[in-house]
Amino acid sequence: QVQLVESGGGLVQAGGSLRLSCAASGRTFSSYAMAWFRQPPGKEREFVAAIGWSSSSTNYADSVKGRFTISRDNAQNTVFLQMNSLKPEDTAVYYCAARSGLSYSSTSRYSYPYWGQGTQVTVSS
Repeated sequence: QVQLVESGGGLVQAGGSLRLSCAASGRTFSSYAMAWFRQPPGKEREFVAAIGWSSSSTNYADSVKGRFTISRDNAQNTVFLQMNSLKPEDTAVYYCAARSGLSYSSTSRYSYPYWGQGTQVTVSS
């Protein structure tokens, strides 16, 4: 069992940057694959990025490749999402998710049983 708490959302102008954090409880954080999903207004929740053990094991949605970077600090039980060159279409509630094991290839929300409460990101044009 793991509990997740996101932070770092807010309002930013297009072209700006934000860094989201997700703090996880539990002693086995390093054995979980972590991911970020987002849910734009009126749309389905969609995959953004996932990470296995380290920053060399990552997976990104095409829409964020080259702009977003997922990373983790296993000593701090925290996963991050650095978001650069933000666009209005990045506006969404961003969720942190976790799954036991280090497979980071799945982009399906149904592969991740543990979720945070979400943090709002709004990008103005």
